[in-house]
Amino acid sequence: MAKIKGAVVVNVERCKGCDLCVVACPTHVLALQPKEVNNRGYHFAYMQNPESCIACQSCALVCPDACIEVYRVQE
Repeated sequence: MAKIKGAVVVNVERCKGCDLCVVACPTHVLALQPKEVNNRGYHFAYMQNPESCIACQSCALVCPDACIEVYRVQE
């Protein structure tokens, strides 16, 4: 049986670093980029622990700017 993992794609330029997706993630996959900022000056979300993603889509559901897409990847 194939194992399903998740992949989160964040639109970096639209992300305003509100931290809602980081708090909503049950497996602590996302974090805010501590050193880099986007073109609007915000620290954006990124996958800190990609191997832990279960593709639950909690992060995408709470994002107020709809800048997160979650994919299911079959291994």
